[in-house]
Formats: sequence, structure tokens, C-alpha cells
Amino acid sequence: MRRPATDAEAKALASGVRLRIIRLCLDRALTNKEIAERLGANPATVLHHVRTLVATGFLVPQEERRGPRGAREVPYLATGKSWQLSVGEHGAGTNQAMLEAFQQEFALLEDQAETVNFARLGLRLTPQEWQELQDRFQALLDEYAHRDRTQGRPYSIFLAMYEDRSRD
Repeated sequence: MRRPATDAEAKALASGVRLRIIRLCLDRALTNKEIAERLGANPATVLHHVRTLVATGFLVPQEERRGPRGAREVPYLATGKSWQLSVGEHGAGTNQAMLEAFQQEFALLEDQAETVNFARLGLRLTPQEWQELQDRFQALLDEYAHRDRTQGRPYSIFLAMYEDRSRD
């Protein structure tokens, strides 16, 4: 069961950039400079986002290290906390941020069409069937989210389920 996100947590998750940072730091700790390079963004801007994610518990600083030129570097690792939250009333901002993050990540896959699997389906369901479908997807995603993430290739899943009011 997910707990409701606080206002600060929901606000932190309502940014496509911050969602991408969480994803980048999911499997291994990255420094602010490394994150900025992967995002093609200004390190100062990225640092603002990293600090927000640390303050809200989505990233945790790892042991400080020295960079190639002796500069102090702090790598950050995602905590997995975002998967344990429900954004509820804050959903609209977070949903938009998820879509933005997906679009940015998808744009990086131009030459990898074979690794993308799309499916689109229109259904008519009773309220009970709708809840059952949501619960089954959630259980499946939870199962995979709690597996060992140190092995295998990285994959991402973007799933959008919504009432299709265009067909009423």
C-alpha cells in the first residue's frame, strides 16, 4: 500500500527533470556533473533539482570522493521512495511530469525502435473490472520493482490507464 505524498514530495515529483534524475540514479550513484552531462543540462540547474530530491528523500548522498582533478564530488543514489507514494490530489502535475520525462527519454531511442513495445487498447469495463485491472497491473509492477536491480539490462515501463471520455 502506498502512502499519500506530502505537498513537498508531490511538488518534487511534479518535474520531468527530477523524474529523469531519479531514474538516472536508480542503478548507480552519479555526481551532479555526471547527471548534468547525461541530461545535457547546466550543472547549476541540475544541482537545484538534486538538492530538492535530497531534501525530500528521493536521492541520498553517497560517500564523498575525489574527482579526476582532486575536486570534491558527491554521488547520489535513488532511494526508490517514489514508487512507495501515491500522489492522489497532486496527480495532475505529477502525471504531466511523467509524460514529459517519458517523451524526453523516448526521444533518445530514435535508433532503437526494436527495443520499444507499444500497445494500445480500448475497453469497456464496469467499475469493479476497472479496479481489478488497476490492481493487477499494480501487483505486477510491484513484483518487478522489488526484484534485484543489480542484474540484467535496464528497461523502463510507461503505463497510462484512463477513462476515455472521447468515446462516450
